[in-house]
Amino acid sequence: MDLPILERESELVRLAAAAQEAAEGAGSVALVFGEAGIGKSSLVKAMPERLPGQARMLVGECDDLATRRPLGPFRDLVGSVGTELARAVTEGGDRNRVYAALHEELARTPHPAVLVVEDAHWADEASLDALRFLVRRIERLPALLVLTYRDDEVSSGHPLRHLLGQVSRAQRVHRLPLAPLSLDAVRTLSAAGRLDLDPAEVHQVTSGNPFFVAEVLAAGGTGVVPPTVVDAVLARLRGLDSATVAALEQLAVVPSAVERPLIDALLADGVAGLTAAEQRGLLAVAPERVAFRHDLIRRAVADSLPAARRIELNRTVLAALVARPGSDAARLVHHAAQAGDEDAVARYGPDAARDAAGAGAHREAAAQLRLVLRARHRYTPAELADLLERYAVESYTIADSAAAVAAQRDAVALRRTLGDIRALGADLRWLSRIHWWAGDAAPAQEAAREAVTVLEHAGDDRLLALAVSNTAQLRMLSDRYAEAVAHGERAIALAQKAGDPAILSHALNNVGTARWRGGDPRGRDQLEESLDVALAAGEVEHACRAYANLIWTLLDHLQYAEADRFLPPAMDLADRAEHLGFLTYLHVELAMRRFAAGDWEHAERHAEYGMHAFVPARCPALTVLARVRVRRGGAPGADELLTEAWETAVRTGELQRTGPVAAARAEAAWLRGDPAGVRAAAEPVYVQARSLPGVPYRAELAYWLTRAGRPAETDGSDHPYACQARGEWRRAAALWQAAGCPYEHAVALAQSPDPADRLTALAALDALGAEPQARLIRADLRRHGVRHVPRGPLAATRENPAGLTERQVQVLRLLADGLTNAEIAGRLVVSVRTVDNHVRAVLEKLDAPTRRQVSVRAAELGLLDGHES
Repeated sequence: MDLPILERESELVRLAAAAQEAAEGAGSVALVFGEAGIGKSSLVKAMPERLPGQARMLVGECDDLATRRPLGPFRDLVGSVGTELARAVTEGGDRNRVYAALHEELARTPHPAVLVVEDAHWADEASLDALRFLVRRIERLPALLVLTYRDDEVSSGHPLRHLLGQVSRAQRVHRLPLAPLSLDAVRTLSAAGRLDLDPAEVHQVTSGNPFFVAEVLAAGGTGVVPPTVVDAVLARLRGLDSATVAALEQLAVVPSAVERPLIDALLADGVAGLTAAEQRGLLAVAPERVAFRHDLIRRAVADSLPAARRIELNRTVLAALVARPGSDAARLVHHAAQAGDEDAVARYGPDAARDAAGAGAHREAAAQLRLVLRARHRYTPAELADLLERYAVESYTIADSAAAVAAQRDAVALRRTLGDIRALGADLRWLSRIHWWAGDAAPAQEAAREAVTVLEHAGDDRLLALAVSNTAQLRMLSDRYAEAVAHGERAIALAQKAGDPAILSHALNNVGTARWRGGDPRGRDQLEESLDVALAAGEVEHACRAYANLIWTLLDHLQYAEADRFLPPAMDLADRAEHLGFLTYLHVELAMRRFAAGDWEHAERHAEYGMHAFVPARCPALTVLARVRVRRGGAPGADELLTEAWETAVRTGELQRTGPVAAARAEAAWLRGDPAGVRAAAEPVYVQARSLPGVPYRAELAYWLTRAGRPAETDGSDHPYACQARGEWRRAAALWQAAGCPYEHAVALAQSPDPADRLTALAALDALGAEPQARLIRADLRRHGVRHVPRGPLAATRENPAGLTERQVQVLRLLADGLTNAEIAGRLVVSVRTVDNHVRAVLEKLDAPTRRQVSVRAAELGLLDGHES
């Protein structure tokens, strides 16, 4: 039963307008979302007739496989796109080639492309990476990228969430949440179907979900209104002959469109046996493939099957796929797992994992290897060690540190029994790296020490150089600078002997960073040499690491202008190379830079990139987010963020993590009037920092201890915090002003005994929105008899705990009333694009992943008090 599409006119108009803008060179992203059955696919199917005449529409789908197909939605484009993209996605293994081909395909003129990726909540990691690549460039392409997804299935930890966060920061984004059908629409559909059903009852039972409505209306001949979609779907199977039902059941266990050769292999009558099912509206039959009209239909049929029947049907699919050369390994493993065929999983799983890893789908590769390792007894010890190593690498890559450590430990244990000391040494070095990435300093050091011991007599200069350089890195990170330099210089000599520029860059990086942080400014020259070696050799990872250490150390030394010189090329390199780990780390460093500049909104935005990343990025990201909330006051969650940051920092045992967190905790304690808390936060870390040369955190911690009544040594340093600790507020203020740190400049100026200076500081703090510090200064001025102390700003940003502007509060309340962006624009007499930006800001500031959750979150914060719908 084909029903018209209703109540989607505004969405189609916006998509058509976006496609026209893309044709004019202004690309954008459209997010189409809602619950299952809400009509996302129907909207996509209705798009072609609304698009500009010259537009090309490309549609790829993500499948609900247990382990996703690498680049699945892009493989669906084969036959509709150029040969280079078709070959790139089919052959896989070279992400840069895929990205370049995608970019070239979407850049073609004069025919703008509308690329639709359906069911993005099921996207594999390689596809998500490719979409991230496109999102960062879409504004400069003559293309519209449309993503459809089920927002109620995208939790905070869902793989799609990071991509959606990136989309939210794009300049041109269209959010199209699909609402349920109204009672009037259901009444129209009932009349169109000439069915004697009560529209109100249908609307009540289906909650206006278009798919459920269609199924209930299609089953209307039964004389009842089925209470669930499963009943509705199964009602449509009644009356079909047993052969057709059996064919539907066979197809239902395949969670994707079924290509024609597989149809012919699975069904004795081929597509001819599907005529009745097509006529009932259950299937969409095309010359090259067959698919269920909606995945909910397929699931309803599959879920109605007894387990034994599902197992047998999956065995049949598996046999047909095995018999076809070139079958996708991921599909083979899916059906093998569903059929309980461990032999087949063991046979095809390693290849499926290799294909996924080659395509950059590391999450899928880890999942395949996890399946494979359930049957460890099927492999020899050497094979098992290799599989464990691969699983450790993939788990490390997707930041599953616990799984990576466990697998690598098992691999090391096996290597000890096999007598291959080169492999054992290499595995120990890798175990050390994984431990460090997980934030576990002590086991990282122990594995590093043993790796060097094992490789000393292995006769492999390259592996030994890598192990020694790894030791140098750990010594540098744990502030054992002399040891780091000694190990690093040995690694440099070994790397030069082996002729390996990657390890040479790594070792130069460690030595240069150790010297520079240890107080020897000449270390910077070696660190920059490390960068030059890596760039010349095309070693992107090592170049990114050199950039990261350069920038971090410059930030530590308040050399912000110099850091600004390195940040853009560093981020451009990591972005172009799709090195997402280092790109995240660089975003966090940019957050640190913006925080110092008093640009707290952008500091938060960049810090959020590291919130769920690996420990070395997450710890400083948490610290920046906490410090912004501490300095602004009012916003909840600062204490929780500081607690998590501190626990994470302590695990690393690194002063570059514990120092900033200790300073942040001390500042928070001072602003709440707790001198004892200041001393408790700062003193233990200060004692550690005082024993080391060249540590920038020593001055800040000494300052906080001095303010809390426990004067600390400053070693005559000219660091502005050291000047403040010595009471040299005027010099400190000048130094902070020269460095470009407005908050610190104001706080130093507020130490002046002159009320005029303190009033100047107060005005600067009010401009920054630094309410807690401003409150302390106001109280101090009043205690000293200063009259006419300004009361401070009364803007909406101070009057609500989410930091919303007055306009954003207006938008929030209209969102809570259920208005669309277009309706809000009409109510406020602004453009839809302006409302789009305000809505994005409201969602971000309330940490609400969907519009539906805005009202709940706003009510929790009291932002709807006194508001009547």
